[in-house]
Amino acid sequence: MNNDWRTIGAVGIAACICSAALADNASAQTAGSVTLSTGWLHVAPQGHATPLTVESVGGVPVNKEVVGSGAHASSTDTVGITAEYYVTDNVGVALLFGLPLTVNLVGDGTLQKYGNLGSTRPMPPALEFRYHLFSAGSKFRPFIGLGVNYTWFTQVRATNSQFITDSFGPGGSAHATMSSSWNPVFEIGAAYAITKHWSVGTSLGYVPVKSNLTLTGQTATGTQIVSRSTLRLNPLNVFLNVAYTF
Repeated sequence: MNNDWRTIGAVGIAACICSAALADNASAQTAGSVTLSTGWLHVAPQGHATPLTVESVGGVPVNKEVVGSGAHASSTDTVGITAEYYVTDNVGVALLFGLPLTVNLVGDGTLQKYGNLGSTRPMPPALEFRYHLFSAGSKFRPFIGLGVNYTWFTQVRATNSQFITDSFGPGGSAHATMSSSWNPVFEIGAAYAITKHWSVGTSLGYVPVKSNLTLTGQTATGTQIVSRSTLRLNPLNVFLNVAYTF
């Protein structure tokens, strides 16, 4: 009899411990809570630029494509930050951004010999709705996200002196601009709760970003040459993070 009572008591204690653990975890990612996460963000552009088209020389329309010219944006790393508010136990609104990053424009085709042609510092914050699978008490919670991003470009520079000289002659100069755009955001990811408040997570995002690149050069004699290209960045973003839920 005593052994039976001890067995029942042990089972009861174990059940209480499990229930308490689940309740402790469930109180974290519930409606009204906020999760802040930070970690390594890897940005890997998948697109490329269309060939340069010389639109005008000295104000006279030309519209001549530089056959074989091309370029692509380099991959880069930065610190990613996400803040998410849980509207319900399963639905959250997240703000995604990262510390400033530098992206190089690398020549392809006839421009490959120049290597890096220039650089820019894109600013790509995003607002996203997320749906988290499973209950709030689950330690492992996958999610899917859909949102919108606004990308603009700062410090757009043509930095390759040899490319500038070959394009606009000795003593020539050049500067570049890139257009901003609104873009959709697609994301899948998951989080694993370590404690009531702390968790680790990972996600994979895709943003089909397109920008119009304008390269304005000037020869030593003052003749202005304007060229354009369409740059599709289309980055895949990998985010490995640690998070705290309030």
